[in-house]
Amino acid sequence: MNSTILLLCVIVYFVGLLVISYITSRNSDNQSFFNGNKKSKWWLVAFGMIGTSLSGVTFISVPGTVGKLTGSEYIYGGFEYYMMVIGFFLGYFIVAGVLLPLYYRMNLTSIYTYLGKRFNVEAHKIGSVFFIISRGIGATARLYLVVNVLQIFLLDNLGVPFWVTTFILLLMILLYTFEGGVKTIVVTDTLQTSFMIISLIACIWFILSHLNLSVAEAYDIMQAKNYTHLINLDPNSKTFFLKTILGGMFITIAMTGLDQEMMQKNISVDNLQNSKKNMLTFAGTLLIVNLAFLFLGGLLYLYAMSEGGFYTTDGFIMEQGGQNIMGDDMFPALSLLGHHFPMVISIIFIIGLISALFPSADGALTAVTSSYCVDLLNLNEDNEKSEKEKKRIRIRVHLAFTVIFFILIMIFKMINNKSIVYLVMEVAGYTYGPLLGLFAFGILTKRHIYKKYSIITVALLAPVITYIINELVINFSDYRIGVELIILNGLLTFVGLWLVSANQQKEITT
Repeated sequence: MNSTILLLCVIVYFVGLLVISYITSRNSDNQSFFNGNKKSKWWLVAFGMIGTSLSGVTFISVPGTVGKLTGSEYIYGGFEYYMMVIGFFLGYFIVAGVLLPLYYRMNLTSIYTYLGKRFNVEAHKIGSVFFIISRGIGATARLYLVVNVLQIFLLDNLGVPFWVTTFILLLMILLYTFEGGVKTIVVTDTLQTSFMIISLIACIWFILSHLNLSVAEAYDIMQAKNYTHLINLDPNSKTFFLKTILGGMFITIAMTGLDQEMMQKNISVDNLQNSKKNMLTFAGTLLIVNLAFLFLGGLLYLYAMSEGGFYTTDGFIMEQGGQNIMGDDMFPALSLLGHHFPMVISIIFIIGLISALFPSADGALTAVTSSYCVDLLNLNEDNEKSEKEKKRIRIRVHLAFTVIFFILIMIFKMINNKSIVYLVMEVAGYTYGPLLGLFAFGILTKRHIYKKYSIITVALLAPVITYIINELVINFSDYRIGVELIILNGLLTFVGLWLVSANQQKEITT
């Protein structure tokens, strides 16, 4: 595979993003960066959010969940991940029906302002801090996955070190989000989502054509090989279907409805009705797109076997002496190693992969910058500083978070976890749980927090207790806590807040 041609395609793609950034960021100010001046079109946001939600984790890891190797045991996850997707779908209805009306009624730039008005400044700050930690870890885990794939299957052949690849990609993201922020991202995410879906369709079409199969015939073969297993009935398993659906629902509520990055784009739409249209259109589309990625995962194994792939105790091998390519390595290995896919499909794969990388990373970098400036520095409310001075501060924060992202990616490289999709979900359980508990307590009760620093204490203790419970369960039972970790964490936060609160109503300014 010609690495130079593939790299050239990446450069041309990036130049296109810079051109779009230049056009959309003209006459931009801080409000353009933070919320797109609340002029975003709902259908653009809905389509672009597909790319943000899916990211490189879906593009690489979701097809990889169809089959993987643990120790000497083959595990066919099949389509079990789709149970979580159904949970996601249900969660979007709760976000659209409960959280979006709240955010629009209060005319929020940062959604954590709600916590400050409902409770106190302490709640506002801790909510923002947990978001910054959550999104920083989640986004860099996704970034690491894509950067690592590019490194192993493309740039190692050119002698480019991993840290240089990471630095250049983050520099690219910094350059095209530097001025326009949300105003630019709404447009670039739409372009990137388009390329990602085109790549998905092209790869499915190529494999079906190569194997001379229809969609129905391919599905029948996958079913015979146990690649399409959908429902896990073992209640002790991490992927037991009921807790996966429930966990997926709460993950959506937390990672979308209580996430400044995702909500930043939604509340940039001009009115609530259109924002709801965006959310529900996006939810329905995700059902189809995730199913297509799982179908692609099964097709990749069928294609690999037609190309001489075989199972050993070390995993799935494409050639004698080769490495295990089960899981996250399957899609990039077939696309970029040897001559398994034609050049045009490899180019489409690379563009799709980069398109999956940028929407998650650019949105995260913009959102953590916005949250830090608005929630922790009170930049929106500071009337003593000029707009020019505020912009300078925002740019410095943007640069600082770029450096932090770089450091976190290098840490993930040291950890080198192959199943990043489940790692991201586990991290989310610990970091988004306190946000889930805080918002639930604020919306569902009228109790008032009466002790200073009690919210911070509860928010910090809940994840620690959750971790201890999880370790006890692992060591002393056959049950395995999966994505329901976030529910446990949120519940502990809720109970803790109840214990440090009084039954008196606090008036909220709207």
